[in-house]
Amino acid sequence: MLERIAELNPRLNAYLTVCEELALKAAAQAERDLCGKSSKSRRDRGPLCGIPISLKDNIYTKDVRTTGGSKILHEFVPLHDAPVVTALKKAGAVLLGKTNMHEFAYGVTTENPHFGAARNPWDLQRISGGSSGGSAASLAAGLCYGSIGTDTGGSIRIPSSLCGVVGLKPGLGRVNADDIIPLSPTLDFVGPLARSVEDASLLLNAISVRAKDERRLLPKKNRNSRNRYSLAIPNEFFFDVLDPEIRAAFDSAMEILRKHGAQIKHISLPRVAETEEAGNLIAWVEATLYHQHAGWFPAHQSDYSPDVYKRLEMGTKVTALDYLRARDAREKFKGQLLEAFTANDLDALVVPTTPIAATRLGEDAVLIDGASHLTRGLLLRLNRPANLAGVPAISVPCSLTKIGLPIGLQFIAEWTEEPLLLEIARDFERASPLRLHPHLAD
Repeated sequence: MLERIAELNPRLNAYLTVCEELALKAAAQAERDLCGKSSKSRRDRGPLCGIPISLKDNIYTKDVRTTGGSKILHEFVPLHDAPVVTALKKAGAVLLGKTNMHEFAYGVTTENPHFGAARNPWDLQRISGGSSGGSAASLAAGLCYGSIGTDTGGSIRIPSSLCGVVGLKPGLGRVNADDIIPLSPTLDFVGPLARSVEDASLLLNAISVRAKDERRLLPKKNRNSRNRYSLAIPNEFFFDVLDPEIRAAFDSAMEILRKHGAQIKHISLPRVAETEEAGNLIAWVEATLYHQHAGWFPAHQSDYSPDVYKRLEMGTKVTALDYLRARDAREKFKGQLLEAFTANDLDALVVPTTPIAATRLGEDAVLIDGASHLTRGLLLRLNRPANLAGVPAISVPCSLTKIGLPIGLQFIAEWTEEPLLLEIARDFERASPLRLHPHLAD
């Protein structure tokens, strides 16, 4: 892995920091644990023992630079690990390094002016998505076996969709988000990115917070091959702005699900349209408050990229009443979503992950059906609802565009239903495997 990083990362720019010495030391310890000379000296810490992974660079790592993708924290070295890192180390995972990201996680392209853009392994002239773009790019190119990212409005699922990997945003409280540089604390989530649903489930199982009666968060192994899941497609919002190729891929995925026994119905979620504005308002205010408390905004304007500074300024213009209305809209949407799951006896919603495939670097707007749409808004659009509601959601590769770019399919489950969500995603993955890989992964 270290050799591949040395060879390919100069072109991808997926890693900001490579921890070669620490990685080799951890790998040697894993080897001693697994291959000790006597039974007393051997111990197997689980399926992650010795597995090389990466971490998004907003997650605190003891004695390892943690920049948040920013100039302001360019040389910040934490004195302790975040709880999620402690859990991974306990499981024996080997940290290869810290991955590139959109500055302070406040964007969805990972076109970072301070460290350079993280490039998409399927086409180096295209974005990897964000803000966990380096995590997804490193996975797709074979520069790690798993990664941990953060997701405030889709920042795990967006790059996973654009780079053709699996990305899981857990539900509220499932993974401890302490000691992670925040964007919007009430919308921030921490979760795994991986090359398969099984790998994502192993990562989640290691870092998750579980109730006393929850032993594992892995999908069940012994279900019938023709699973009769109850899935729903919302009538509103998710299909209003959609590239025709994404729509065709989604329709094909629905045929595969039906063929394998899924029951798919259409339901109404009128309040889902309110999540776009509510998500913006909440994130603007909470991000600005954090940066003000840190003493960086507005004092260090020149150290921010223009796009991030502009959004922090927008947070100062939101009134208290608008913020409270946004919080109220979130609660009403959560109530409507819970009612829809209960009334329709649903296992999950199924929708596209993003309305478009990866755009070219610097392409700020996209034409769909003759109308121009901002790239950032499009990529966030279908992912915000799960953050607002605090429910688990996963993106799984489902197809490629005509020019060979990945397309993601998103499943959204009910609160605490990560095992069921992983089961549905795993079974879809098995029914419709995306066997192609970017040239950089060969």
